[in-house]
Amino acid sequence: MNVVSFWTATFVLAATLTASGQTPVISSPTPLSQLLAEANANNPQISAADHGARAARQMAPQVTTLPDPKFTYQQFSVGSPKPFAGYTNSNFAYIGIGASQELPYPGKLRLRGQAAERDADTKQAEIGVTKTGIADAVKADYLQLAYLQQTLGILRQNEAVLDQLIQDVTAHYQVGQGMQQDVLQAQVNRTKIVKEITMHHQEMGQVQAHLKGLLSRDQGSPDIVTEDLVETPLKHASDELLAMVRQNNPQIQVDASSIRKEDAQVASAKREGKPDFEVGYMYQNTDRKYRDYYMFTFDVRFPRKARVNAEIAQATENRSEAQQTLNAHLQQQLAEVQEEYVKATSDEDLLKEYREGLIPQSDAAYRATLSAYASNREPFIHVLSYFTDVLSLKLEYAGTLEDHEAALAHLESLTGATLR
Repeated sequence: MNVVSFWTATFVLAATLTASGQTPVISSPTPLSQLLAEANANNPQISAADHGARAARQMAPQVTTLPDPKFTYQQFSVGSPKPFAGYTNSNFAYIGIGASQELPYPGKLRLRGQAAERDADTKQAEIGVTKTGIADAVKADYLQLAYLQQTLGILRQNEAVLDQLIQDVTAHYQVGQGMQQDVLQAQVNRTKIVKEITMHHQEMGQVQAHLKGLLSRDQGSPDIVTEDLVETPLKHASDELLAMVRQNNPQIQVDASSIRKEDAQVASAKREGKPDFEVGYMYQNTDRKYRDYYMFTFDVRFPRKARVNAEIAQATENRSEAQQTLNAHLQQQLAEVQEEYVKATSDEDLLKEYREGLIPQSDAAYRATLSAYASNREPFIHVLSYFTDVLSLKLEYAGTLEDHEAALAHLESLTGATLR
């Protein structure tokens, strides 16, 4: 292996061993914040949830309005089924016009309105859950895409390094200074890299399709280019993150709103046991030679106790269910926060070990072995082994970095805090 080839392989590999493993791209990268804003504006699930909340707001005016009034027209005949029979010769025949109005017991409409408003509040809170879920999915796709784009650059650069090594080992073999097995092994490794590149293209296409769907973009639109993945230190302690869940978690907010709604339903159900009233008034004309009639009616409707008790029991059970749902979701969210916290902190330690220990040491071993091979003091198989080790460590570093950033992104969804 000549000196020029040696330094060429060393220089190209060194470009792939930086901590970030970046590769330049032609298209301008799109910030994650821009995609989140786009998803919030265009995603149909968010739009559907918003329309549902708006529709729920229209329920309160319906249930707080008095029942529809009734207008009555009567014609009473005497001596014959024919209309207006006896109207001019009997003071019993008449034409009547009247109106009536149902009047629910005081407070019923107000409590029904409060229950409807609490239900609308719950629908409004559910928009936050939908937005958080979409944002979480966008972040996951973005980070996965960033990982694939970065590692694709690493693979391509290492493919170029391996091509140079294959040329050199082939030249050694042709002059009797190497073995055919070295050439074959290097070609096998190159084939593995090509396979990984192909798999990366496939995964990138799938992630691009899913991400464009979340953004409501046309599938034929240009592919999204991400910004470089960089490590974001986790600056919050576990206790701080757990406290944020109780205050800011969207699902907990929905559950708390559901409890308030059920409280209003219980109060309304209890009020439904009170009687309702109806007042009416009618004017009856019996022709001008007879005196007219004037009728006032007052009706009272007494609700069945069994039905009212069942409504109260149902509302009470629904309230208990909402409370237990809140408790269950809270424990689930707290557990997820703790899991993601452990993952993020462990990944930070692992990233430091890769950055300060494993990768530099493997790189140094590779360079030393490559130098020794150039002087015919090391077999090529050792060079190939260290080359593979460095490539594997670099890909592992990128994967760990993605896991760390994904953990922080999910913590943002769980706590409502900005961590990245």
